[in-house]
Amino acid sequence: VVRVEPLVTMGQLTAHLNPMGWTVPVVPELDDLTVGGLIMGTGIESSSHIYGLFQHTCVAYELVLADGSLVRCSPTENSDLFYAVPWSCGTLGFLVAAEIKMIPAKKYVKIHYEPVRGLQKICEKFTEESKKKENSFVEGLVYSLEEAVIMTGVLTDEAEQSKINRIGNYYKPWFFKHVEKYLKADRTGIEYIPSRHYYHRHTRSIFWELQDIIPFGNNPVFRYLFGWMVPPKISLLKLTQGEAIRKLYEQHHVVQDMLVPMKSLEKSIQTFHVDLNVYPLWLCPFILPNNPGMVHPKGDEAELYVDIGAYGEPKRKQFEARASMRQMEKFVRSVHGFQMLYADCYMTREEFWDMFDGSLYHKLREQMNCKDAFPEVYDKICKAARH
Repeated sequence: VVRVEPLVTMGQLTAHLNPMGWTVPVVPELDDLTVGGLIMGTGIESSSHIYGLFQHTCVAYELVLADGSLVRCSPTENSDLFYAVPWSCGTLGFLVAAEIKMIPAKKYVKIHYEPVRGLQKICEKFTEESKKKENSFVEGLVYSLEEAVIMTGVLTDEAEQSKINRIGNYYKPWFFKHVEKYLKADRTGIEYIPSRHYYHRHTRSIFWELQDIIPFGNNPVFRYLFGWMVPPKISLLKLTQGEAIRKLYEQHHVVQDMLVPMKSLEKSIQTFHVDLNVYPLWLCPFILPNNPGMVHPKGDEAELYVDIGAYGEPKRKQFEARASMRQMEKFVRSVHGFQMLYADCYMTREEFWDMFDGSLYHKLREQMNCKDAFPEVYDKICKAARH
């Protein structure tokens, strides 16, 4: 177990643990994501089909509550609080420490790239690979309604030297563009990527967001001369963004992660296509255990879900941010899915608590007198409450 403060980032954590031969089971993509944000919000990685979301790899939290007391919670100690903290966005207490499981790290991830055509085949192949526990990692990049590359990976200490790809080096092509080459060439491939490079493979291009900020960013000349300067800090971009730019960005740009049951994947991709038409789409499978708290499957057993990430400019004609996203949110509720709360959320309070299970959350807010100290999570994150 590794015990960390909430402001520790994924980049710092892997830089510290990997040289000692350790890693955490779920390492969400971007370097700057913090432990606190990943617990109070949520976090996912291509290993989540085995380990679940980031919160499911944590064994204990320490919080300062509304009355100023310091409390430790775990599955056996203050368990209600332990299960209520994830997704609560800091509205039950201030997180001051977390204990996270560790697993042995290996030098490389052996990646197999497989282009797949046809939506039904894409969904079948992705579901099949996600159910295989021998795959350490499973990820899909969907480049159009009918085209995708599905990647599976295993941890290894041995590598064929000619197939090593240090994808994290500043002069290397952006990862999603590198993957697309396999689709365009219509061929499978195998590479060995150093583990830390793999964990942060989407960092340099912020998935594919950077192509909208620096359209020429993947140009080889730019990469060799200026690649060391990217990515810009997301916090800096937000800080320097004027109100007019923010509104323009909101109306013409989407950054959303929707978590839906794997059995609804095909219908979900079709809905994303009709309502947004944003590509690539990121597919990341995860197992959702039936624990108490705001997010759990509809049934009594753990269920395989998939995170569908849409980041970019919608190509749908007459796209209108609020109407389109409300349509998406309605669909996600209908399949018993969940919306990541970092993103723009347009639901009413009733719709929000229809999507999330608030029974334990509200009980604890009442018990711990949170109402005078912290806002309700809906009031903190939903646009309808803030504007």
